[in-house]
Amino acid sequence: MTRFVLNGRFLTQALTGVQRFAAELAAAMDALAGEGAWPATRVLVPRGAAPPALRHLEVAEVGRLRGQAWEQFELPRAARGAFLLNLGNTAPVLAGRRQAVVIHDAGAFDTPDSYALPFRAWYRLLHRTLARTGARIVTVSEFSRGRIAARLGLDPARIGVMPEGAEHILRAPADAAVLARHGLAPRRYALAVGSRAAHKNLDALRGAAALLAARGLALAAAGAADPAVFRPAAGAGGGGAIALGRVGDAELRALYENALCLVFPSRYEGFGLPPVEAMLCGCPVLAARSGAVPEICGDAALWFDAADPESLVGAFRRLLDEPGLADALRARGRDRARSFTWRRAAGTLLRLLPPEGPAPR
Repeated sequence: MTRFVLNGRFLTQALTGVQRFAAELAAAMDALAGEGAWPATRVLVPRGAAPPALRHLEVAEVGRLRGQAWEQFELPRAARGAFLLNLGNTAPVLAGRRQAVVIHDAGAFDTPDSYALPFRAWYRLLHRTLARTGARIVTVSEFSRGRIAARLGLDPARIGVMPEGAEHILRAPADAAVLARHGLAPRRYALAVGSRAAHKNLDALRGAAALLAARGLALAAAGAADPAVFRPAAGAGGGGAIALGRVGDAELRALYENALCLVFPSRYEGFGLPPVEAMLCGCPVLAARSGAVPEICGDAALWFDAADPESLVGAFRRLLDEPGLADALRARGRDRARSFTWRRAAGTLLRLLPPEGPAPR
């Protein structure tokens, strides 16, 4: 008997951090299922979805609708009799208590300037309704647990916490050709990774870009914004920054491995995947002491104040001028990042789910 149904709507969506989380977690579930360590699970997807590369979890197309309509109306009917797992912030209200939903952060409440009005209004309404109807809520950090509990009026004990993983960044061989395409030399550029959403705070890099230019170094920014979700905000570092656009995993791995450092000025993160990816690739991390990032990176990053651009300039000066600091950050970063695996994430999620199948209707 199928114990779980996995909401496969993420397979129809563009790849961002949330979809990456869902795809990697599904792959880890599949691997565990092949070892007999994950219960029987069906992955339900809308018609026309890209088929996932899964060997041990059953995949089935259901319904005729797409998007939110499919998720809200056809998915809960098709999942009846099993416990529904939703990994991407949204879930069908009609499934009530017979489901768990991973809500990655409370950004729709906490950083409204980063989101288009229809998007944040829908997320606020949906998350409040899911909490009221008894859906089991899981998130990815203690920081997010506290913020979601505060915004939804929940006891934090009602919200489970699981980690993310990062080893996917090592799966593809590094594509160093990306450096030549953009005129980048190894250890002669700092890398920023993120969208132009307001909370990513890329405008704080202006002073750092000037310092880097004065030292003969460059600032390179990888990423792109989704206008359906994010309002535009100022770009990284003004004219002194090199905009790389979207990059694939092989290119991103090469950028991490050859960068002077990753600079991560975000003032709000539910987890903070780029710093963990960077650490795993041996890239020193300079990060704003904001959101969940201090919890995730611990003593493996060099910290600055997101609201004080001069503190970022000071952090860069330390990295450039303090003997042995970059090597120490690389070593501590690799050690810390190795603990963040998708297999561990899937195992933690399983322990947070009902042990005896779906809750009674």
